Amino acid sequence: MYLEFYGLKECPFSLTPDPRYIFKTESHLEVLATVKYGVDQNKGLIVVSGEVGCGKTTILRAALSTFGDEVLAIYIFNPFLTAAEFFEQLTGEMDLRLPRTVTKPEMLSAMGRMLAERHAAGLRTVLIVDEAHGLPTALLEEIRLLMNFETNSEKLLQVVLCGQPELAETLNRPQLRQLKQRISLRCGIKPLSIFEISKYIRFRLKQAGATNVGLFDNAAVKLIGQVSQGIPRIINNICDNALLYGYAATSEVITREIVEEVVRALDLVPPSASENNVVDFGNEFSSGR
Repeated sequence: MYLEFYGLKECPFSLTPDPRYIFKTESHLEVLATVKYGVDQNKGLIVVSGEVGCGKTTILRAALSTFGDEVLAIYIFNPFLTAAEFFEQLTGEMDLRLPRTVTKPEMLSAMGRMLAERHAAGLRTVLIVDEAHGLPTALLEEIRLLMNFETNSEKLLQVVLCGQPELAETLNRPQLRQLKQRISLRCGIKPLSIFEISKYIRFRLKQAGATNVGLFDNAAVKLIGQVSQGIPRIINNICDNALLYGYAATSEVITREIVEEVVRALDLVPPSASENNVVDFGNEFSSGR
């Protein structure tokens, strides 16, 4: 509805992960570099963590897009799979045409042969598991066992576990200490600082075709930063709604008042700040968190 009014070619603040809209902060670049290095150098197990809404899935998809044809990337995003469902999806992605009556040892043997053949041909195979903090211990143990596919010097299967900060607690379970010991690389995605938020908003507007990337005034950006605490998903939701409210009010600039209205509508106002219908979020949050 607001695209033509604000001179946009597409929605700049969609909540769906799109690698074209990845705003490369220092921590984002670190994650991309770590995943690429780990896969290129056959490092084995890589762990990526980040708060809800920080863009983990977008980063993973961006990492996938950097791989060439020599890398077979298997992406699993459902943490609620049983072991049987997990292996069914894994062998399907590997294009292993196994009979339904195949036993687990036969399936693992077929997987091992395929991984060894790919490795001998200079090809790499990577398993990326999103939402890994939700995986049951039994399934994480199955993943550990898959990492036993190796030569004398290199892993045949690279594994990337990506999840919320609780993933660290999961991996600290006593029964998963063997898996934790296999972690070769760790990295994390941090929320945006108050200084990055303004650049983030302008970047997404520019990607969407805006000729005026200063649609949000400074006071509006400051409030968005205070409310979102630097979480991109929350920033996107506020900005998308703010553009809709701004369009309805025929406002060429998104002001703090518009953002206040959006924040109340989305029920993002802390209870202590909602008295007398006045938005007051206290001190500006620090970029040095």
